[in-house]
Amino acid sequence: MTDVTLRDVARASGCSVATVSRVLAGTRPVGAETAARVRAAAERLGYRPNHAARALRSRATGTVGLVLPQITNPFYPTLVRALTHALHADGLAVLLADCDDDPDAEAEHIADLLSRRVDALLVIPADERRSRDAVAAAAARVPLVLMDRGCGPGVTDSVAVDNAAGMTLVLNHLAATGRRRVCFLGARGTASAAAERRQAYEAGAGALDPEAPRRVLLGDFSVEWGRAAVDQVWDQRPDALVCANDLIAVGALQRLHQLGVDVPGEVAVTGFDDIPMAALSEPGITTVRQPVAALAAEAARLLRRTPAADGTHPQHAIRLAPGLVVRESSARQGTRGTPGTPDGTDMNNRNAVVRNDVEEAQ
Repeated sequence: MTDVTLRDVARASGCSVATVSRVLAGTRPVGAETAARVRAAAERLGYRPNHAARALRSRATGTVGLVLPQITNPFYPTLVRALTHALHADGLAVLLADCDDDPDAEAEHIADLLSRRVDALLVIPADERRSRDAVAAAAARVPLVLMDRGCGPGVTDSVAVDNAAGMTLVLNHLAATGRRRVCFLGARGTASAAAERRQAYEAGAGALDPEAPRRVLLGDFSVEWGRAAVDQVWDQRPDALVCANDLIAVGALQRLHQLGVDVPGEVAVTGFDDIPMAALSEPGITTVRQPVAALAAEAARLLRRTPAADGTHPQHAIRLAPGLVVRESSARQGTRGTPGTPDGTDMNNRNAVVRNDVEEAQ
């Protein structure tokens, strides 16, 4: 069976090839009746656009490169799914690359995607400092948006959750449930999410206990580190473990269970991200929920931005409001279950995602 061409659709619809092309590509307005006739003919004949031929004509490939630091982190598949849906709505396909937390591999993947002539790039940088040069060079060639993590000011557009606001939600919740001997289990390195969550803890934990800001243990974003961190800190008998992500929290819960520690009776455990594992854990983990769909929608919107009338392209750093999901792992001391709210309650604004859009000087 031969492929259906624009000429075939034109003949079936009684329109010119140029009109059919305009309707199907959406490049110029066409009357509603004519457009409906063309689309009906294309559907009836089973017409499918030839993306390769279109790329040769327009020098656009209809693809966006997405570079991740670590696909095994359960948060990222959820984000990839949301991004794929958001970009597909714009007629764009996604080419995915995993750099395994290696900035050198990340630079190679970015170069490879550029050689494949992607129209734009989305990057979750592996390292705030070491990723900067490759990201800045790529941003000079194609539209590029940083997600979840940054590379410092002045590089390119970015969108992420407000990590400081998320940590404030956690600390306020722990204070309200009577916790005071709080300890932070975080990640080393200069990935901005790790640094921002740690800094927000250190800035706010003193309100619970003057010693709390100094109770900080750093490893990586893994279940294994969560287990190991408990062994390092448990002799201090904290009454709350504030974990920088849900994987650390899952590992901490596993080790506490092995030690026979009552959670939440003796110690509360909180996470960050709200990956599916957080709800499935026993007990369910209180955590900060990232607005994944909004992150994807904002990233797609930033990629669509056009330069201002004077030709400039001001950079935007967007921070989205998180929500606190309260589950059994942080019930008030001496009680079972979550006080005052049912499992899975979002303690932040449940219906709105707040955009903090900061225009940065180039």
